[in-house]
Amino acid sequence: MERQQVPVSPTIEAAHAAHLSALPFADTTDFADADRGLIATLSPCVITAADGRVVWDNDSYDFLAGDAPTSVHPSLWRQSQLAAKQGLYEVVEGIYQVRGFDISNITFVEGDTGIIVIDPLISTEVAAAALALYREHRGGDRPVVAVIYTHSHVDHFGGVLGVTTQADVDAGRVAVIAPEGFIEHVVAENVYAGPAMLRRAGYMYGTMLQRGPQGQVGCGLGQNTSTGEVSVIVPTVTITETGQTRIVDGVQIEFQMAPGTEAPAEMHFYFPQFRALCMAENATHNMHNLLTLRGALVRDPRAWAGYLTEAIDTFAGRADVVFASHHWPTWGTERISEYLGLQRDLYAYLHDQTLRLLNQGYTGVEIAERFQLPPALEHAWHARGYYGSVSHNVKAVYQRYLGWFDGNPARLWPHPPEALGPRYVAAMGGPDRVVELAEEAFEQGDFRWAATLLDHVMFTEPDHAGARARYADTLDQLAYGAENATWRNFFLSGATELRTGKFGTAGQVGSPALIAQLSVEQLFDSLAIRVNGPRCWDLDLALDVVFADTGDNHRLTLRNGVLVHRKAPADPDSADATVTAAGKLAMLGALSGSGTLEVSGDQSALPKLLTVLDAPDPNFNIVTP
Repeated sequence: MERQQVPVSPTIEAAHAAHLSALPFADTTDFADADRGLIATLSPCVITAADGRVVWDNDSYDFLAGDAPTSVHPSLWRQSQLAAKQGLYEVVEGIYQVRGFDISNITFVEGDTGIIVIDPLISTEVAAAALALYREHRGGDRPVVAVIYTHSHVDHFGGVLGVTTQADVDAGRVAVIAPEGFIEHVVAENVYAGPAMLRRAGYMYGTMLQRGPQGQVGCGLGQNTSTGEVSVIVPTVTITETGQTRIVDGVQIEFQMAPGTEAPAEMHFYFPQFRALCMAENATHNMHNLLTLRGALVRDPRAWAGYLTEAIDTFAGRADVVFASHHWPTWGTERISEYLGLQRDLYAYLHDQTLRLLNQGYTGVEIAERFQLPPALEHAWHARGYYGSVSHNVKAVYQRYLGWFDGNPARLWPHPPEALGPRYVAAMGGPDRVVELAEEAFEQGDFRWAATLLDHVMFTEPDHAGARARYADTLDQLAYGAENATWRNFFLSGATELRTGKFGTAGQVGSPALIAQLSVEQLFDSLAIRVNGPRCWDLDLALDVVFADTGDNHRLTLRNGVLVHRKAPADPDSADATVTAAGKLAMLGALSGSGTLEVSGDQSALPKLLTVLDAPDPNFNIVTP
């Protein structure tokens, strides 16, 4: 998507110069570690789907060479250079990673006869390409004997059908290993609030942005998300407790549960024969999110730090290498302990100091403005805020404990933006005067204030050409100054939509493979959150839904705009209608318009329910009313 060239403000250039002087750019250890063990790269590193559509293009980041341009924070430029490295790497003899084929890594562990695959990326196409690269240079025709999902985010399971088949899993030839609660959290996160998350994820990852020095340069955690086919296979082996061990194809694995950390269902594990520790996504080479900008449940930094302490005590002294589902490994027992210790201190410090200041009466916004990490964390590259940030992580901790309200009664019942903007604009003398004030702020380098002013104009007079153009320019400057990749992408995405219109959602909301894993209860939950309450306040319905394959019956009642479901015996005398489905998939097909259901009783009852269901909007407004 083409963008206009916007000169970099002297304010931003000066800030970049200060960071170049303050941060340890002479330390090139990360570059040595990121290059260590390289066996082969993919050239060109462009991966396509069966229909020819490009689902991954790492070569689009070839511009990341030399010194940082003034349009990119020098620290973020450095991180993007590291994250853009791609190819097959040896972690230790017997463990290999393919990096740079997606936002995440895929890892291959060699057993007695086959390979264990850890975290098969987002898409089947990129996972298959990674497996092919491994086999070309290392594994030959070794069969996949197991797949391990470290946690319940899509970039760690979505490509599973690129490395194995459902038939091989069903036949017992391939084990699928995951932490307790994995599949429940997979479908809940991707279905319940999935449409809104995916729309916002387009801003967070900058998927629709032009790549280049004035565009998207990465995501901090990786470069971008692949856009191919998402799949999932239900685990056949569930890990439930720390200390649990399994031998897979002759490879012993010791597990550590870490629920409620970076993901609701997550685990670490250790390979004694390789002296290698996998930390999933709880120790990476950046500060992670306690609350992602795309939206999610707030994560628990206290638990996160606690599980890192447990990992240090349990595994660090026995490990020669620690690797994760993102970025590059760290080698050496002493370095591992230091690295994991600093990662632990990072999340503990964010938690503890936010609580200290919260209990002194400071609000989340106030804490974020005054919060400073200790020097050891400020100067550790792997603790820099490329993906998470001190600012939004501190606010997440505040939200976790006290919620959105800061206690000031004047902020308890504010007007929404569509009503607030016109009031502010009128009080300041009208749209043209507010734009003048924003111009003054822009020239003074106060881009945060300029954005606030112009946001009010947009929610008052969204077609005001001068405000719209200057707002886009302002967001560009905020992007150029951002060390955090997701902040940069948000700013640039807002600027792009102001200039060229909404770009919608990049990707599929609820892939068929994920939707098919909904339990019956989750299926009805997904219907309940689509009910347009005001449209059916006066509707009173009771339906029995019978699943012929299991004989189970669920009673659905719609009353007061609320759809309630419970498992209960069928009762035709109290139901308006009885709906019979051959099975869950038949019900899913009928709800998507690709099938029919048998209905007895009031033939209008089911259509009445279906007509009050709202479809999610994958292209809702963000920067405009």
